[in-house]
Amino acid sequence: MNFSLKKINTYCEEHTSPTSEVLHRLERETHLKTLAPQMASGSYQGKLLELLVRMSKPKTVLEIGTFTGYSSICIGTALGDGCVLHTIEANRELQVIIQKFIAEAELQDKIVTHVGDALDIIPTLDATFDMVFIDAGKRDYAAYYDLVIDRVNPNGIILADNVLWSGKVVDSRMDNDTRIIDAFNKKVRDDARVENITLPIRDGLTVAVKL
Repeated sequence: MNFSLKKINTYCEEHTSPTSEVLHRLERETHLKTLAPQMASGSYQGKLLELLVRMSKPKTVLEIGTFTGYSSICIGTALGDGCVLHTIEANRELQVIIQKFIAEAELQDKIVTHVGDALDIIPTLDATFDMVFIDAGKRDYAAYYDLVIDRVNPNGIILADNVLWSGKVVDSRMDNDTRIIDAFNKKVRDDARVENITLPIRDGLTVAVKL
């Protein structure tokens, strides 16, 4: 089978429901005001997050790593009435952008923002979770997973972004960061408490369901 993966990805994006005007503006501002705009989930992955929320109907969601709030808005948009997203961002300087666009999306009642180290904040949250999205410091992925796994409800979903690490996970000689990601991937695969699938979407997305 001979085809261009780039063209296939473009085709998939072109045949996916469009994003909101708020997300378009947030994407532009992220590119203008941050040094690593590629850290935002983007329209294709963002739409997947939105649809997963619509299908699974979580009441309480935890996001570890807000960045500028793109994925937060995707998740929050799909949440039902009375549901909540707790999102944690370590970089206080991003709060102006985050709060601005949460307000523009009219999601203040559904999104609770936390500023600081997720390893410190998660134990203080008085909640169990129906969905967790891990997208913060990659070296702490295993620690985040260990903190949340027992607080995820049965049939709850754990998502982890960047699990292919720009394709480096299949290199014969891995650098240290890649070995950490690879070890995390194996940890989830071998955890009898979940069933998971690793998807080659964007930079790789793991979807695990708590048994």
